[in-house]
Amino acid sequence: MAIDTEALKNGNSRALAKAITLVESKRVEHRTEAQLLLEQLLPHTGNSIRIGITGIPGVGKSTFIEAFGLYLLTQGKRVAVLAVDPSSPIAGGSILGDKTRMELLSRSKDAFIRPSPSEGSLGGVAQKTRETMLLCEAAGYDVILVETVGVGQSEYEVASMVDFFMVLMLPNAGDELQGIKKGIIELADALVINKADGESINLAQQTRRHYENALHLLRQNTFWTPQVMSCSALKNENIEAIWGMISGFKIDATKNGALQEKRSRQAREWMKKLLHEMLDMKLKLNPEVKVLLPELNQKVTDGETTPYLAASRLINILFKPEA
Repeated sequence: MAIDTEALKNGNSRALAKAITLVESKRVEHRTEAQLLLEQLLPHTGNSIRIGITGIPGVGKSTFIEAFGLYLLTQGKRVAVLAVDPSSPIAGGSILGDKTRMELLSRSKDAFIRPSPSEGSLGGVAQKTRETMLLCEAAGYDVILVETVGVGQSEYEVASMVDFFMVLMLPNAGDELQGIKKGIIELADALVINKADGESINLAQQTRRHYENALHLLRQNTFWTPQVMSCSALKNENIEAIWGMISGFKIDATKNGALQEKRSRQAREWMKKLLHEMLDMKLKLNPEVKVLLPELNQKVTDGETTPYLAASRLINILFKPEA
């Protein structure tokens, strides 16, 4: 699949879309080609701010992202939105409706919206989202927004690939505060209470105080103190202040080296994860393993051997010494 790299680096959306399709392909020859392309483009990456946005269904993620993206366009920024749709565990299909939910943003020549199916990847975050971010950076996008489906492990997965992680909340200080996972609060660089308008303004203020207290108890040992803000994406209220907060974060993180250290750590962790996936693939493709695996599965099920010993036999097949 021929990719015009010069067109991509000049911000051509068709070349970018074609490159993302190549990265997402499961064909072996396409995977090799995609990695060569990424290696070629690496010197042109890393200049954006990568922002993860999550929140429970109904919190208004798409409305917020469109309002936020449109504001960034007025500031002269080019915006890429990578929205991961959950794939059906039965049929395998995805709705991929983010462009219809962000109609105004999708019309702009300086915005790029790419909905991708999760295809069963952990937590609903598309397996190739990391590579797609690099392609968008090479194409000159200043802000990369990664929207997760907001369920299960997706928050942890997206936090491991972005610079700034934002959790959108509803103006409800009761059940939601009790139900939110402590781990997600610890990951958040900011909690933003959306839909703070109309009759919900007072409730949003109360909710903000609750979350500020919760974050105070879970203060992170970093240069950054997680912020709690409120906004109304529907009415475009306080969007500017949220961007100001994120811009301040990037300036401080760049000055003290925290941003580069975070990205380097994420790249190392990414390599470890890929190593595990590649080893698993090699095991599955090994003909001896294919023959022995059903037998060992049955022995473990029947209690005739331990899982450890069964796993060791399979690993020894993969790494047996050369004759």
